[in-house]
Amino acid sequence: MIVSFYGVRGSTPCGCASNERYGGNTSCVVVEQRGSDPVVLDMGTGLRFFGEALPPDETFRGHALVTHLHWDHVQGLPFFPPLHRPGARLDVYGPPQESGSLADAFDGFVNPPYFPVSVRDLVGDVTFSELDEGEHAVGDAKVTVRRIPHIGPTNGYRVSFGEASMAFVPDHQQPHDGSLEVDPAVIELCSGVDLLVHDAQYTPEEFAQKSTWGHCTIEYALAVAAKAGARRLALFHHDPTHDDATLDRLLDEARHHPLAAHLEEVICAQEGLSVDLSGVTVPAGGQRPVGWSHE
Repeated sequence: MIVSFYGVRGSTPCGCASNERYGGNTSCVVVEQRGSDPVVLDMGTGLRFFGEALPPDETFRGHALVTHLHWDHVQGLPFFPPLHRPGARLDVYGPPQESGSLADAFDGFVNPPYFPVSVRDLVGDVTFSELDEGEHAVGDAKVTVRRIPHIGPTNGYRVSFGEASMAFVPDHQQPHDGSLEVDPAVIELCSGVDLLVHDAQYTPEEFAQKSTWGHCTIEYALAVAAKAGARRLALFHHDPTHDDATLDRLLDEARHHPLAAHLEEVICAQEGLSVDLSGVTVPAGGQRPVGWSHE
């Protein structure tokens, strides 16, 4: 089971020279297991780069778990190259909406005048289904869903293939008072996972100014991972103002935080990074383990 990062930013794409190492695309992570269709977590602008990494002569089949419908988590859908080829299929799952269906929501913003074509105009087949709290089978994966504190309906996901598991909580509202209290449902979702990919957008100083914006501090991400007994933590949803040098410094501070002692590893998500949950971290730009394929 391999977890690969194609978009690691929150809020807005921010590609520029100062963000070159960590990347500037928004939320998109892909979970792959030999012989199974890939599971895409969020469809931010990083989705395009996942599509470009796929063989152009193969018919794509896959699933996408969308945490919520803010732009930085969905705007990559019409730019996903496989959906411009016949025979492709992407099954999209997301939280039930407060009004209308998930399909209605996508039809609302992937549609003129906001976009030149609609979802129905894509050559490939896209389906939409609501995924509420509970245990679900998505392709060959076991998917656990819990509601996450954020702004608007937001799912957190736990994806398991056999004994390997990861949790995805890219947007998580820390208590407004800055405390480290965590919703028990979040702890349950992340309990004992091999890898937790978690919101780590703010420094304490930034959180003090934006405590109601739906996100959390790096310390809070460490607290969630430690309380849940996760093996590894990937800091994610980086603020667009945090350049490479800033993220290097924040990662170093996180690794030296007392809460990090409860974890095997703390990493900072960057585009091109792959984590093999058998224990191998593949550096950005590196090669996957020898012999890896979907076959």
